[in-house]
Amino acid sequence: MGDLLIDLIATRVRERAGQIQQEFTTAKPFRYAIIDHFLDEGFCRELLAEFPGFDAKRAVNEYGETGRKAVFTQVAKIGPAYKRFDQLIRGEAFLSLASRLTGVPSLLYDPEYVGGGTHENLNGQDLDPHVDFNYHPQRHWHRRLNLIVFLNPEWEENWGGCLQFHENPWAADGERAAATVVPLMNRAVVFETNEYSWHGFRRIELPTGKEKISRRSLAVYLYTKERPAEEVASSHSTVYVPRHLSDHIQAGRTLSEDDAVEIRDLLARRDAQLKYLYEREQELSEVLQGVVRSPSLRIGRALTWPARALRDWAADRRR
Repeated sequence: MGDLLIDLIATRVRERAGQIQQEFTTAKPFRYAIIDHFLDEGFCRELLAEFPGFDAKRAVNEYGETGRKAVFTQVAKIGPAYKRFDQLIRGEAFLSLASRLTGVPSLLYDPEYVGGGTHENLNGQDLDPHVDFNYHPQRHWHRRLNLIVFLNPEWEENWGGCLQFHENPWAADGERAAATVVPLMNRAVVFETNEYSWHGFRRIELPTGKEKISRRSLAVYLYTKERPAEEVASSHSTVYVPRHLSDHIQAGRTLSEDDAVEIRDLLARRDAQLKYLYEREQELSEVLQGVVRSPSLRIGRALTWPARALRDWAADRRR
């Protein structure tokens, strides 16, 4: 079925596959391509019409806090257009096209949409620079590509919320974006996922009269069973770099209320991140203690004792 739906991808995208791959390959600070008019225009309007309403129960972040970003991962259940979209991206024709656009072979569809699906961000929401988790949590596939289709009929760059790519957010000037993508309707961006594909967006600050607009997108993550050896890294979750203080906050400045809010917000984020990392370390320590205390490990050490003793004896003889 998915192969029969490939016409939902705009003809001009399929015709420009080689050019898009060239743009993707040469982009900096990591590989990406921006593709306007990605979907058939009528189909894109159907996706916008069926976009799910904001649900606070779907707005819980990694720290267990309810925020202003809602995620719906059960894409095929949203409505008829989203069911067709799901059928499209699971099809061999789409996965083959994605490989042509990026040069990444043997791509795999994620039926769970882990971390993906529809994303809605309300006024005041932002997203710290981060690199994404690098393995599928259940299938242990390598995460290779992010494909984001924006569904915003109107958006201005000065509203914030624009996807930004960063070279090194740890650096003092690391928040300076190396590339910026305004999230306009039917604009897609596809970018690689690796250990330096830092991305995020500035706080959404909508002008008077536009406060009810939200930032809407549809995210698809693609995987492979293997990846080049030089790109393989140990498994990790999404890694965030909390934003730096604004440059205007300097010694001698009288702080405004907005300045105070910014400082409190950044401190709260760091506290939440430290708490999250502490709890993860506790979980890891419990797992390691369980391994050390396990009967199987003690039996294994007992069985290998002669070999270890012989190895130590040989080492002493060589000294």
